[in-house]
Amino acid sequence: MQTLFETPSAYRPSDADMAAPVPHVQAVLFDFSNTLFQMIPLETWLRRVGRASGRLALLDEPGVEAETVRQLRTAFRLPSVVALQHGRDLSPEQHRQAMYGWWGHVAFLHGAEEEAYQELTAPDAWIPYPDTEPTLRALRARNVRVAVVSDFAWDLRTHLSHHGMSHLIDSCVISCEQGREKPDPHLFFKACADLGTEPRATLMVGDNPVRDGGATACGLRTYILPAESRTGERGLADILRLMPERLPS
Repeated sequence: MQTLFETPSAYRPSDADMAAPVPHVQAVLFDFSNTLFQMIPLETWLRRVGRASGRLALLDEPGVEAETVRQLRTAFRLPSVVALQHGRDLSPEQHRQAMYGWWGHVAFLHGAEEEAYQELTAPDAWIPYPDTEPTLRALRARNVRVAVVSDFAWDLRTHLSHHGMSHLIDSCVISCEQGREKPDPHLFFKACADLGTEPRATLMVGDNPVRDGGATACGLRTYILPAESRTGERGLADILRLMPERLPS
């Protein structure tokens, strides 16, 4: 069936699919950063960098920590730094260049960029929200398959493993391994293929309406979380209302 105003889409369901009832959600794709996991607090990261680089005493001097935070935020808005962020998650090399280019403008981090990068990517540098594991376990109990689809510059599986959650994720589709960033349809389609589910029976959960919301052009349903810096539960349990109590084994 053709319509006057076509919705831009990379997914072409059949006329029969379009006339049939919308299928139950059988699989869920999750963004990683700021959806399932978040980075440790900035101040904690800075102190780890200080210990690794032998500069920890500097942070204890009056005003140094606050000034470092200010410089980080100011430098991130510099046009040269902004330009480096485009496509940074396509490869580890591009991401490292983007971070080094940013941190080089910060007095405390200048010359300690390698230590800063090691502390950014350490297995325990990213922590799950309080409701991440309970939600993943609830999905597993319902026989709902789960994948992570993330713009990330290194193997995020190290963080899942560190927190004992690897067994709750069936597949990971990561930008640096695919050479593409969301909302590239390839990432969503690959995740669906990995899980063996149709896009129309799959839900994408994330916090970015452009990148994660791009899944709608691939036939997926999408649930967008508020883009806020949560320290408590992320609100992930709400998605359980969107699927059956239990799928057949």
